[in-house]
Amino acid sequence: MSSLKWWENAVIYQIYPRSFQDSNDDGIGDLKGITSRLNYLSELGVDAIWISPFFKSPQKDFGYDVSDYYSINPEYGTLEDFELLINKAHNLTLKVMLDIVPAHCSSEHPWFVESRSSTTNSKSDWFHWAEPKEDGSAPTNWLSFFGGQAWTWEPRRQQYYLHNFLPEQPNLNYANPAVLEEFNQIAKFWFDRGVDGFRLDAVHTINANSFPYKDNPANPKFKLGPLPQDQQPFFRQLHDAAQLNQPAIQDFCASYRGIADSYENDRFLMGEVDGDNDSAIIVSETFTKPGRLHATYNFDLLEWGGLTVKEIKEAILKSAKVFNNTGRLSFAFSNHDVPRVATRQLKALNVSPKDSDKMQILLLKLQISLIGSTCIYQGEELGLEDVTDIPKEKMQDPWGIEFAPTFLGRDTCRTPMVWNKDLPNGGFSNSNTTWLPISDKHLERAAIDSALDPNSIYNDLAKFLKWRKKQSAMTEANCILNIAGDDTEISFDRESDDQTLHCNFNFKTLKASFEEI
Repeated sequence: MSSLKWWENAVIYQIYPRSFQDSNDDGIGDLKGITSRLNYLSELGVDAIWISPFFKSPQKDFGYDVSDYYSINPEYGTLEDFELLINKAHNLTLKVMLDIVPAHCSSEHPWFVESRSSTTNSKSDWFHWAEPKEDGSAPTNWLSFFGGQAWTWEPRRQQYYLHNFLPEQPNLNYANPAVLEEFNQIAKFWFDRGVDGFRLDAVHTINANSFPYKDNPANPKFKLGPLPQDQQPFFRQLHDAAQLNQPAIQDFCASYRGIADSYENDRFLMGEVDGDNDSAIIVSETFTKPGRLHATYNFDLLEWGGLTVKEIKEAILKSAKVFNNTGRLSFAFSNHDVPRVATRQLKALNVSPKDSDKMQILLLKLQISLIGSTCIYQGEELGLEDVTDIPKEKMQDPWGIEFAPTFLGRDTCRTPMVWNKDLPNGGFSNSNTTWLPISDKHLERAAIDSALDPNSIYNDLAKFLKWRKKQSAMTEANCILNIAGDDTEISFDRESDDQTLHCNFNFKTLKASFEEI
């Protein structure tokens, strides 16, 4: 009988702290709010929580622009608040993962403030600086994920700096060993405080051995379409040879793995990676080779336009071919960056809105039955839908503000959780206003109300997670066999040394079944 490390089959619940629970009535979620809701998550039956960034930040990209990796943004709380959170989580046997942003920081970080001041200061080469072309234009044709050039002019240095996202998110230069050493210290700081693992944000966008900077070629497979990636200029280019997924990134991965392995209790590293033209699995294989990251966050089920049954099956087949009998992959149907699954999968699966709940629990059971770990985004356990009627003046996401109304950005999946339908703001906050509007259509699915409803998705999922913990085929091995199905059905076998489970997911009846064989 084999034994898995905790992260190899963990059910991880993602918390977007700004929208989870407000404890001080400023309309913004915080650490004390998360702590107050940990019992809810423990009773649901998840194994770990992953908290999106709460570090000090000017919040240009809501925490993914860090100005101090060693402190907590005041609107989220203090280090003492975090200590209370992690102690309570551990008392409830919940692991705690943090979202670390290694590829870039905030333009307000002291590192960048010093670096931009001159070409001779002690941080002068901590970021990617490049001379303009003879005509004054940017060094390369690289584009930003969020629109526009990936280079911004800095008059103090008379040079351009690189940013794969907002201009306020300059990319760090990992060709400088001092940058890597600083991030090693950041890892140790949080591991020393009991953190059980990191989700490494956009780790494939680390830039190290980029110089001399070369233009990206055109993407021969690009064509206009209805989805954001079908319209934005960034996706007209191929990036893997230059801007993204550079070989030197693996020095960072190996260094972080060494630190994680030096601690007891199996500290976990999960990397957010992606690649051009359906190369994500190949990229994931590279990032999880021995001595690198433990696992990567799989994007194959996160398609903006949703997936058909056949496409879901193909994604499972592709993943199993490379990662079967390992825990090197983490599956997700939803997160803070994509439309909620209850919204985007209806059309793709030909499901009526009245059957959305049945579809939601079916997909959750499917996802959790796959090999490796799995990530549930806050509100999935309630079947929450996207909020698409946020007025333009109340939008917060810079990506959405840039491309609206063609693309509404990520606000639609980030609106605050609701807990009790009869309380002000659904129990999220007693503030007169919240950072994003509360969705009235979410109130009937308020979390505590759902937990008390025996027929809710929450309780169906809780029962499934409790049952799963008793199945050795699910918890003691990562072996998936006999993947099959047609346009309406997916089936496979989960196998351990002493159990084989036949798992069937019927998208016509919207029911899952599990039979020991």
